[in-house]
Amino acid sequence: MLKATLRSFLAHKGRLALSALAVILSVAFVAGSLIFSDTVTRTFDRLFASTAADVTVQPKQDLRSARLSGSVQTLPAALRDRVARVDGVTAARAEVSVENAVVVDARNKSVGPTTGAPTIAMAWYVTPRSPVKLTSGRAPHGAGEALLDADTAGKKHVRIGDTLTVQAQPGTVRVRVVGIATFTTTNPGAALVFLDPAVAGRELLGSAARATSISVDAAPGVTDAQLKKRVGQTLGTGTYDVKTAGEQAKSAAASLGTFLDVIKYVMLGFAGVALLVGVFLIVNTFSMLIAQRTRELGLLRALGADRRQVRRSVLTEALLLGLVGSTLGLLAGAGLALGLIRLMSAFGMNLKATEMVIGWGTPVAAYVVGLGVTFVAAYLPARRAAAVSPMAALADAEVAGVGRPLKARAVAGAVVGAAGAAALAGCAAATKTAQAASLLGLGVVLTLIATVVGGPLLVRPVIRVLGAAFPALFGPVGRMSQRNALRNPRRTGATAAALMVGLALVGGMSVASASMSASFDRQIDKNLGADFIVQNTNFAPFTQEVRHSVARTRGVGLVVPQRLTPVAVRMPQGGEVRTSAVAYGPGLDDVLHLTYARGTSRAALAPGHLAMDAGFARDHGVRVGSVLPVEFPGGRHAELTVGALTDQETTQGFGAQGGLYFGLTTLDRYAPGAQDSALYVNAAAGTKPQDLRPRLERALKPFPQVQVRDQSDYKQLVHNQIAVLLYLVYALLGLAIVIAVLGVVNTLALSVVERTREIGLLRAIGLGRRQLRRMIRLESVVIAVFGAVLGLALGLVWGVCMQQVLALRGLTALAFPWPTIVAVVIGAAVVGVVAALLPALRASRMNILAAIAHE
Repeated sequence: MLKATLRSFLAHKGRLALSALAVILSVAFVAGSLIFSDTVTRTFDRLFASTAADVTVQPKQDLRSARLSGSVQTLPAALRDRVARVDGVTAARAEVSVENAVVVDARNKSVGPTTGAPTIAMAWYVTPRSPVKLTSGRAPHGAGEALLDADTAGKKHVRIGDTLTVQAQPGTVRVRVVGIATFTTTNPGAALVFLDPAVAGRELLGSAARATSISVDAAPGVTDAQLKKRVGQTLGTGTYDVKTAGEQAKSAAASLGTFLDVIKYVMLGFAGVALLVGVFLIVNTFSMLIAQRTRELGLLRALGADRRQVRRSVLTEALLLGLVGSTLGLLAGAGLALGLIRLMSAFGMNLKATEMVIGWGTPVAAYVVGLGVTFVAAYLPARRAAAVSPMAALADAEVAGVGRPLKARAVAGAVVGAAGAAALAGCAAATKTAQAASLLGLGVVLTLIATVVGGPLLVRPVIRVLGAAFPALFGPVGRMSQRNALRNPRRTGATAAALMVGLALVGGMSVASASMSASFDRQIDKNLGADFIVQNTNFAPFTQEVRHSVARTRGVGLVVPQRLTPVAVRMPQGGEVRTSAVAYGPGLDDVLHLTYARGTSRAALAPGHLAMDAGFARDHGVRVGSVLPVEFPGGRHAELTVGALTDQETTQGFGAQGGLYFGLTTLDRYAPGAQDSALYVNAAAGTKPQDLRPRLERALKPFPQVQVRDQSDYKQLVHNQIAVLLYLVYALLGLAIVIAVLGVVNTLALSVVERTREIGLLRAIGLGRRQLRRMIRLESVVIAVFGAVLGLALGLVWGVCMQQVLALRGLTALAFPWPTIVAVVIGAAVVGVVAALLPALRASRMNILAAIAHE
């Protein structure tokens, strides 16, 4: 049996190659994501471990978020002297480092990275653990001098002697580049600007008496843990965060983990789609191969092979396919990881391909995935093959079950479909977001399973409709192509299912994204009353100089600043809610049209008061007049009175949990130092907005990171952000289509082999080569469009339910992207034509007499 199995596998290797591609693709994405994430993790672990001081003293971590509020946690620079006197300390440095700086060149072009990595301004210290070394020029001395890292200097064409402008929280300072520093370790993609330590505190933090951390070097023979304990005892328990080099490296790696997880999960999503679609391809391939080997299997049974041996023979072929596919997929995964490493280098993260890490878990995962999916996919065809009696097989009974009733499928599909429909109905009726999302996930899974199981039942009624025009348009060829697609509903359903999965995903996400865009458009039209919004390109806070420049611009009437801050609110019913709040200046009603359930903007912005979303307040037992304990960054606490409750779909500017906002006077009292995150600007009386815009843009020219947006610009910004998610879905669709095309090609190719004698007879009675190719193409098109129709129908239902979940978050508009839907159907027909090219060509080249003699 083993010899017969191996011979059979080698005899059908050409037919199995397309199925192996599905395994290779899925394994490649799994292996590539693991190799890439392991490589990045190992690289940065070494970076953080080699550059961290033996002990680091930092401010106690609180609610503060520099990216959100623009403020930076600091500690007294004089703390360095106390730490330096601790027994076992050989050196202590007051470090100054901020990640919210903006650096521009003499042409007002940003020098910072465009990939989302930070621009870090810091004090220049030379230590054996410095991540950079001075390679040209000299170190900065006094105010007005700086170093720049070599990678940034090369990309932005900055040379020694050039002038840069550094915009930090205290203000703007002009510096001359006096030296270039080159990375000695992996460049994480950030831009580094170094100032003289004597002036860094004043220029970057607003005071020479402040620092962001204290770095401590241990004396020989003193361990990091011992030194940490001594420093902690000297400074007092709980006053500051004291970390060893290992703890500091671990903390830095944890902050990088989110970025790595995004990449890893995106790639694993691709792997999941490849696996899911590949299962249909492999099931179909093995079902057809077994159907074509009916006589062979019958002879084996007649010669004494029992059911277990036949089943084992088929599964052995599947495992051989999985083994080959997994091996090739593992190699392809290494190539994919190498491509990602080079892509990251193009974006500024200089990873070394020679340091690529392939841990033991990667090949294990690759072979588990590859062998597992082929085994599972081939199990049902193997059981079906083993269940055929020798006499039935020798009589050429089809194992694929062309004529077998579909009652079992009908019952199973109906039961699962009813459960899925009930879950989706529950999702639409739910009033809580978490409950609705859970029911949506359950409903999607169950309805997908029901459609796959019950798909063959829909083949005949749907394809009769889709192919109804074929006889009139193409005559007998069109009629035969339609009947060929109807001949085996199981095979047609399985072939179309591969395409259906990808299109269902795209249909659902397209409806959701179109609904989100329509909802935001409606809310912007309803809520935004300002002529312009001034914002940073990456939504980061900006210095007060921006507001001053805007306020001094001719024709500007009202300027309302907006600031963000993290807060922790203690609720009356118990429990604490950590969220972000917004602070507004006077004139809020002139720039935002807010709807209040109770109270007014005046009450909301009064000192010591706040407003919140009415639904959030109702869920937490809060009403107007309630006094809530609120913690601000820096450990400051306040008792704020609820002055108003908003009744908004999604209030402009603060979509965070609770919709909390208050006046600038309240924020300045409890969280001073926060920077503006946006400015709402109205033109003065007598000035037209179209005349004011070019003036604002000229005034903000020294701040290239800041943009002036009107309502249409703001809508486009929202659409672009939503499109990023949609592009990912389209990429998943592309992968699904590639594998689905392989499935259609495989099905048609095997179908041509199966119908060799029939094709020979058709050719003998006068069917031309061109007519034969057209027949196979039409069969392919109708199968592909059938899959598209099922997928879009399912996706539209999912999309409507997704919109119901979004409606609970205030996004109440429902929109259908009809152009996308029409394009998908047309694209499915094109896919069908492309997939049929090779099988149709092969069929047309058959020798007529040899085909008729084929058994």
